[in-house]
Amino acid sequence: MNRRRLLGALLIAALLAGCGGLKFGSDFPSPTKDMLVVGKITKADLLRFFGEPHQVGLDTGDPTWGWTYVQAFADKEFTKQLTVRFDDKGTVKSYSFTSSFPEDMARLK
Repeated sequence: MNRRRLLGALLIAALLAGCGGLKFGSDFPSPTKDMLVVGKITKADLLRFFGEPHQVGLDTGDPTWGWTYVQAFADKEFTKQLTVRFDDKGTVKSYSFTSSFPEDMARLK
């Protein structure tokens, strides 16, 4: 009997996942140029705008933070990724933002 309940619960979970899609990461606002001013925006600003980064690392010796969000459905997938590189003062040195979400595609194309 317990096995039937477990299988039933797994089936329901799979059906719900198929309807709502799968998500990876936490959604974050798509940045505007004002949010990422090189030499002015600090780590504290980015935490306020986007929340905790999902990844941290180094790029040619400079600290980097990254945010990633993915929504996958049976027939399509949407992703967005923000990577920020910091100078030695902890301000934005450079950044990269890519997205396949329709609203970003329309705004940035």
